Order: sequence, then structure tokens, then C-alpha cells
Amino acid sequence: MTKTVQAIRGMNDILPADTPRWQFVEDVFRRLMHAYGYGEIRLPLVEKTELFKRSIGEVTDIVEKEMYTFDDRNGDSITLRPEGTAGCVRACIENGLLYNQTQRLWYVGPMFRHERPQKGRYRQFHQLGVEAFGFAGPDVDAELIMLSARLLKALGLAEHVRLELNTLGNSEERQAHKKDLVQYFEAHEAELDADSQRRLHSNPLRILDSKNPQMQDLVEAAPKLFDYLGQESKGHFDGLCAYLESAKLAYTVNHRLVRGLDYYSKTVFEWVTDKLGAQGTVCAGGRFDVLIEHLGGKPTFAVGFAVGLERIVALLDEMSASELAAPHAYLIVAGEQAEQQGLALAEQLRDRIQGLHVLLHCGGGSIKSQMKKADKSGARFALILGDDEVQQQTISVKDLRGELPQQTVPQAEIDSILASCI
Repeated sequence: MTKTVQAIRGMNDILPADTPRWQFVEDVFRRLMHAYGYGEIRLPLVEKTELFKRSIGEVTDIVEKEMYTFDDRNGDSITLRPEGTAGCVRACIENGLLYNQTQRLWYVGPMFRHERPQKGRYRQFHQLGVEAFGFAGPDVDAELIMLSARLLKALGLAEHVRLELNTLGNSEERQAHKKDLVQYFEAHEAELDADSQRRLHSNPLRILDSKNPQMQDLVEAAPKLFDYLGQESKGHFDGLCAYLESAKLAYTVNHRLVRGLDYYSKTVFEWVTDKLGAQGTVCAGGRFDVLIEHLGGKPTFAVGFAVGLERIVALLDEMSASELAAPHAYLIVAGEQAEQQGLALAEQLRDRIQGLHVLLHCGGGSIKSQMKKADKSGARFALILGDDEVQQQTISVKDLRGELPQQTVPQAEIDSILASCI
């Protein structure tokens, strides 16, 4: 027997039983982006490898170990995008979107990193990304944080997450901090785990984010970046906190909240949960004011965030996918004339009632068996069309989820009943 071909490890199928949750999240996200005045940008999955080396940093784990990089037929080195911000900035520079103007943009799609697959972390994963360009003050930082809070609330997840906040200052402040941080960890090098020893001289800030319980006391006593900040960086952070407090949005300042990507500065924030084990970050963002100039554009202020779709969907596991996907009505057809008329009737109902989801039974079967399928579908109403109803231009309506009595009504009067469940 021919051996079947399996999916690549860490790249998963999303099956019909699961897609309703994904669609629910994406629909809520799109509506919010429209409400806040953000425009969609659609970006390539593949970019020149140089883009990520210049933006993310050559000594990061992503570039060193995790990127899917290969040469194309022309010998050019190209990479499947490991994150969305660099590609978004490249597109804005290339298409002149940042010259003497501000931009509020969003995107959604798959990203790729070759790392050990585990729950909430896959080699092909999906992100919702939001970026704002040309805004210098903390007001837009606050807007993005409040936007992300509204998204989580709309998804019914607000009580399962908490907001953590920090500032990374500017590059000069980080360099001063980095020098002392390296000296501190060098004096305790024997106490560092293998990962931290490797990062000591390449990316020491990431040591502060270590989850190793044996290193927590050591990390807690390390020099804190906040003590190295100048007046401008502190003022930006204080302004952001004031906006959030004015909006009564609760947060915790976490001085160990850092970024593994070189382009972040000033504000960084995360929404985290205790429900997903080690993969507790569901939304992460911050400022990247230096990135546009670093990629060849003119100096431009920038801030954004990304939401991990897999992790959001995992938090929604208790939400019934069948309820999210359920049609409003299931059309049962019994009899030769009814089968012929059923398709046309279903189309007419969809035309007349905007947003109506009608599932038409196909494949024959008794009314009893069709009724079982209607109930299993999760539909609110079963619409029963037999040959008698075809002759009389009526239809029987059975409420599968409520207490309305079954009734037979003229087909022209069904709209008001069905519209009640949209």
C-alpha cells in the first residue's frame, strides 16, 4: 500500500470543527480595526533574508536558529517571514507611505519559525498585527493598549489575562545598562544556565526574561534598566501610565519585561495569562522608533503589537465551536417537489434576510433522520418543506432551541421569524 504523506511537523491543519473559533476572533478583530480607523495591509510571506537580519538582529535566536531560509533559483537568499513588523515597515518605505504622513495599519496571517513544537507554539503560527507610524507621544501607545484590551474583552477573555508594562528607554540608555548588566552576570557566570551563558555577550537583556526557577533570585538582583533612564524616556513612560490610569485600565509594571528583538525602544507591553502554561503571552507590543531608519527610511516614530491566534484560540477552547458555527435555520425537504423547490427557497431567504445562515439538507432521507441532523447542526430553527407545503406556498417552522410552538406559515411571512435570531 502506498505510504501516506504527513504534514510537516509543527505545521498543523485547522479542521472544520476548529475554524469557527478562528473566524470568530478574526471577525471581531476586523470590526475593531475599522472602528479605530486602522487600514489593512497585505504582505508577502517571503522576504529577502537581509530584511530580517537587519531588523531582528543577526545574533538573535530567530536569525541564528529559527528562520526558514533558502536560496531561490536566482541564488538569492529568501526567508519565510518569522514576524510581521519588518515586512510592514519595508512595504511602507518602498511604497512611500511614511513620507510626511501618519499611518495606522493592521495585517493578519501566518509566520514561520523552526523551533520545538509545543502547545501554543508551532512552526507555522498565525498573528494579528497592528502598527502605527508617525506618532511621537505616549497617547498612541495608550490607544494601542486600550485597543488590545477591547479586543480581549470582546472575545470574552478579559478576566483571564493581565497587562504588564515596562520601558526599554533609548539605545544609549540601554547600552549603559547593558555594560553593567554584563559585568554583573560575568561575576555570577557559574550560576547561569546554558541558555543564559550563550546570551551573556550577544543579548544579555534576554537573561532577565529567564523562566529558570533556579535563576530567579540572581535575575531579580540584577541592575534594572529603569535606573538608567533619562528625563525624556521617564516622561514618556509616566505619560503612558497616566493615560491608562485615566482610562481605569489596570496594569502592572514588570521591570523584567524585555524584548529579544533589537528594534524595540521605550514602551513594551504584554497581555499574559496563567491558563496556557509556559506559553502565557497572548499579545505583545511596544515602540520601535529606530527600525524605519535602520531599514533605509527617514526617522519615523512607530509602535505596534501582535496577537498570537493559536494562543487566543486555545483560551477559547471552552467556547462551543458548534455554537459559533451553527446556522440560523436548517431547511428540511421531503418529497420530489420539495427537493426541487428547496434550493430556490434557501437562496431566496439568504437574499431577503441579510446575514442569515441557512443550511439546506442534501442527500435525501426521512423527515425523522433530517430532523436529527437539524438538531445536531445547532440551528435555532428547523424549516420543514414537504410537497403539501410546496402546493400551498407554506412552510413549517420548529423552534429547536426555544419554546415557540411549531407552526405553519406562508413562505412570504417566514422572514420576521428568522430575522429574530440574527
